[in-house]
Amino acid sequence: MLKTVLVPIHPAGWPFIAIFAAAGAAMTWWLPPLGFVGLVLTAWCVYFFRDPPRVTPHRDGLVISPADGVVQSIVQAPPPEELEMGTAPLTRVAVFMNVFNVHVNRVPTDGTISASAYRPGKFLNASLDKASEFNERQGLKVTTAAGQDIGFVQIAGLVARRILCHAKVGDQMRAGERFGMIRFGSRVDVYLPQGISPLVAVGQLAVAGETVLADLNSDEAPRGGETR
Repeated sequence: MLKTVLVPIHPAGWPFIAIFAAAGAAMTWWLPPLGFVGLVLTAWCVYFFRDPPRVTPHRDGLVISPADGVVQSIVQAPPPEELEMGTAPLTRVAVFMNVFNVHVNRVPTDGTISASAYRPGKFLNASLDKASEFNERQGLKVTTAAGQDIGFVQIAGLVARRILCHAKVGDQMRAGERFGMIRFGSRVDVYLPQGISPLVAVGQLAVAGETVLADLNSDEAPRGGETR
């Protein structure tokens, strides 16, 4: 029980937690009844920046969700041009994170970071399809040992104003390894290679570092899903 409640906090969160706590203390001093509001906001800030450990399935070819949240859409779309993955449409799996999800992002598969590109943009609602094209974003491409490219893109949202990414070109990464986060609601898109079908359905909840999005070694047809 304690392990599910007392989880690590991402280092990027401590300055915000300190600010919220200081603001809460000031509110309490100014008007004691507001102290409860400050306490709630500080607790939410701690909750937002939690960074729990995850058990990542490990086998060649598995593509793991880079983000917590709901599978917002699965469509055919050309990848961002800055990732140099060509102009042909690829299967894009979009995972939308609300303000209550864990916002630490993880690498979807083993490989080498072969491209990294930041692009400024707007701050539209990240659940909108056009957010992939117009919003501020940080794109990465990982190349597997077999030479397959997986694109994954951090997209800022309506209230998100800061994308953090510490992965660099040339880094050797493992599936499930932390590479960054997006503050305060956002989305991560994953672009699968040609001919690879996703193993998740729209509306399904994904867990960063644990949920298998696709299998590069499988020729399984796309899966359906229904609410039960």
